[in-house]
Amino acid sequence: MKNIKFDDLSIKSYRIVEVSLDERSVVRWNPEVDRERKVAIYDLLEENYFQPVAKIPGPYKLILGIEENRLLFLINNNADTTVQERIVLPMSGLRRLVKDYFTVCESYHNAIKYARPSQIEALDVGRKGLHDEGSQMLLDALSSKVRIDFTTARRLFTLICVMQLRN
Repeated sequence: MKNIKFDDLSIKSYRIVEVSLDERSVVRWNPEVDRERKVAIYDLLEENYFQPVAKIPGPYKLILGIEENRLLFLINNNADTTVQERIVLPMSGLRRLVKDYFTVCESYHNAIKYARPSQIEALDVGRKGLHDEGSQMLLDALSSKVRIDFTTARRLFTLICVMQLRN
């Protein structure tokens, strides 16, 4: 799905206005990881398109978690505190990609200190490519349950990666 423009009032209700990570999936992160989490949440809330197929009226509150090695999306609308939609996805496909993404990110951050600009640039291209691949995988996995655009998928993938840092 292409990115959505928010000029139409009806589309504005199809968005996440609050996101949190399930307390059972969270321990304590180091300051760098916590900063990544905060930035990812801020970016997601600034611009997203999120429309559950289950016809829940929006805007939405979203809780992300990991339960029994599966990714968990708990969705409710902004007016109700009860979970109205529970989406569970297997982590198996994403887990390998997240691991590869972390490996390339670590190489990228190490290269910034010592490598030539061309090596840093190549690692950055690889890092962005893996992030795009994970985002597309998430978009495809959610397609029958939630309509999202690619930008929203990218931001959700970042949050999933942050959760995996501690798991």
